[in-house]
Amino acid sequence: MEKICWANTENFDDAGYVIVGIPDESKSHSLRTGTEEAPSKIRQISNLRDSYDRDGTISLGRPFRGTEKKVCDLGDIERNKIKDTFEKISSSSKIPISIGGDHSITLDIITSLSKTNEKISLVYFDAHPDFVSSHTNYYGSVITDVLPNIEIASSIQIGIRTPEEEELMNIKKNNFNVITPFDINIQGLEKIANSVIDKLGKNVYVSFDMDCVDPSFAPGVSVPVPLGLNSVDCVYLLQRIAEKGIIGMDIMEVCPKYDVKDRTSHLASRIISEVLFSSGENNND
Repeated sequence: MEKICWANTENFDDAGYVIVGIPDESKSHSLRTGTEEAPSKIRQISNLRDSYDRDGTISLGRPFRGTEKKVCDLGDIERNKIKDTFEKISSSSKIPISIGGDHSITLDIITSLSKTNEKISLVYFDAHPDFVSSHTNYYGSVITDVLPNIEIASSIQIGIRTPEEEELMNIKKNNFNVITPFDINIQGLEKIANSVIDKLGKNVYVSFDMDCVDPSFAPGVSVPVPLGLNSVDCVYLLQRIAEKGIIGMDIMEVCPKYDVKDRTSHLASRIISEVLFSSGENNND
């Protein structure tokens, strides 16, 4: 299988970061299907657009800031292998960067990581709150499903703009902090970024649904919603969070067959690179 271009070692033991593809959309209810194609497509596009072959020498179009990390791409796994795979990664003190697949996969990942970590400080980028509780164990109930494994006081949702009524009730009931695109527009990106960093706890996990980004930047997602964040604002927030330090990240809901000239897959590759290069740069904890 083609490895993502940011991978630079075949040796799991040498790596600090591990890429894992999870091509599964079995718990999605979206009319747009095809997120299971995302892991291979994002890898392919990373090699086509983020790396350059000059006379047999490969050069990466790396992020401007940060430093290169040791990255191993494990390839794809089936959903039923998440528990064993992520417990191995976490117990080896390595940081997983996962590519889905539908967003319900995040539940399985967090459940696995919580075995070797205290309660998790979750940063959840999404257009939707995914806080349905009348129906669970699917891509629209992720927050409900992960509540036992996260610390609500240090968790936050970013980019939310299309909640259902019961989700609004659940947000209020649980006192869950939500930042909308309008909050960023009104308060300013730097103020929002500082407030996010101040809120985060020790074990930070980032879950990034690509529909958090406005569809003008990321059209190839399973449930696109207008009025989203622009790509630069998203990446800046991710840089700041990664600099503080994370225990893992996933990037979900890229839907390649609905994409436009692979723009969404390319953006996903760039997001992964920015997180990798920024991660832990200012971690003084």
